[in-house]
Amino acid sequence: MTQTTLVNGAVRTMAGTKAEAVAIEDGAIVLVGTNAEVLEWGQGSAEVIDAGGASVLPGFIDAHNHVRLGGDSAAIQLFGATSLEEIHAIISAYLDEHPDVEWIEAEGWNYAAVPGGRPTASMLDPATRGKPAWIFSYDVHTVWLNTEGMRRWGLGRGMTELPFGRPEFDETGEPTGWVHDFATMGIHPRGQAALEAVLPGYALDAQYEQLVSNLSMAARFGLTTVVEPQNGMADIALFERAHREGELRSRLVAALIHTPESEPGSLDEIDAFIRDYRHDRISVGPIKLYIDDVIEPHTAAMLEPYANHPGRGSLFWSPPDFADVLSDLDRRGLQAFIHATGDRGIRVALDAIETSAARVGPGDRRHQIVHVECLHADDIGRFASLGVVPCIQPRHCAPDIVTEWRENVGPARERYAWAMRSLMDSGARVAFSSDYNVAEMDPMVGLFTALTRSDLSGRDAWNTKETITLDEALAAYTEGSAWANFLDNRRGRLQPGFQADLVVLDRNLDDLGDPGELLATSVARTIVAGEVVYEA
Repeated sequence: MTQTTLVNGAVRTMAGTKAEAVAIEDGAIVLVGTNAEVLEWGQGSAEVIDAGGASVLPGFIDAHNHVRLGGDSAAIQLFGATSLEEIHAIISAYLDEHPDVEWIEAEGWNYAAVPGGRPTASMLDPATRGKPAWIFSYDVHTVWLNTEGMRRWGLGRGMTELPFGRPEFDETGEPTGWVHDFATMGIHPRGQAALEAVLPGYALDAQYEQLVSNLSMAARFGLTTVVEPQNGMADIALFERAHREGELRSRLVAALIHTPESEPGSLDEIDAFIRDYRHDRISVGPIKLYIDDVIEPHTAAMLEPYANHPGRGSLFWSPPDFADVLSDLDRRGLQAFIHATGDRGIRVALDAIETSAARVGPGDRRHQIVHVECLHADDIGRFASLGVVPCIQPRHCAPDIVTEWRENVGPARERYAWAMRSLMDSGARVAFSSDYNVAEMDPMVGLFTALTRSDLSGRDAWNTKETITLDEALAAYTEGSAWANFLDNRRGRLQPGFQADLVVLDRNLDDLGDPGELLATSVARTIVAGEVVYEA
């Protein structure tokens, strides 16, 4: 029997009460109360952790975090580059230090840094010295290839798609070097197999090294449960290896991807896999779907044309087919994670959920619509009425990230961009997440942005009618994300009978004088199943 007492804390239970101390036995919470009550329970035999007056919270549950493939530490980092010249300089400096590299692999280019927001191979060639280049956009939805990179992939006239995405062509029919739809095709098992065979950064050992690095980061940031939203069945072996080797400190929920390109009968295989899967630290279950792409390259589905582009984006599924997919999932009792960013994409997803409910009948489905970036006012109340969870990434709406997004959408549609306040007021149960590595994994960054809608220096706040309070933001990162993932009977709150997943901060959040102090707040201890898995 293992007993631990955590005392002298400013304990936020997220169950409507506050306390000083928590008693833990064999991985579960047995008592939440005063220091005297908990110390009496321990009777001197339990290990004592002194929180020193700092905040004690349920562990953060990051409801959408790409720990498996997000953030390649070996890749050239282009985050923050604001011009093509700066991108060239970063790549050139890297090649000076690594002249023998086989592929140039980079990540993080922002659409706003590229002339016209649409990159071409000819823009990249001057910096790459004849080596093949593969560069991810910051949102990991598009890939930028140089001329040699296109040659290595055999990309030429008339090709409608590559294993990992759909290339763009110029008016003469030549490929430009820009490949979109990576998020649906490149992380699909078929696309991933092609990448593993060619790109050094996608080799299985490289994937595992990055997973281990990201899992370590998750523990450091107080993430006691991570939801990895996009996997094939074979990818689960990487998480199992991490657990065997003592690297899986957090609990993990793995969603499995299903796209229009999936093989016939693949849902039968996924369903059987989910029903048979048993693991004490890993759970498998949600199904990841895409209804549209992203707003920056004008590929998200919009009700009206973009403000600076004649198109309205497109859907990956026709509305009737998508309703059929949702109905199939509902009949199987499977939860959906639906990527939707444009207002038409969001509406089609809500329509499909509503249609399926009418066909299949009532049920506690908790389907999630992930991102919910550009929301039409008419659809705000539908989340609560349909029991749909908006899974939102607060940092995505920061003004230093959304320059191109706002230009594309136009001011008339900004009012309900990342509409956290409106959705909460409507009764929707909101879940928060980072979408690492699209944004920082640190929950403090997400909390700060949810409170301010500003950049990290506190400037340029916009659409501040959609800001929320610290209590609301903490709830979305804990009990909200627990409810969204059917974990609300054992995680997300500090109360007897719940799993002992806690985070101890380095200060008392009740004493914050300014939201900016959140960015100086860090995790002192992360506790999972009653065991300290990270200590500053």
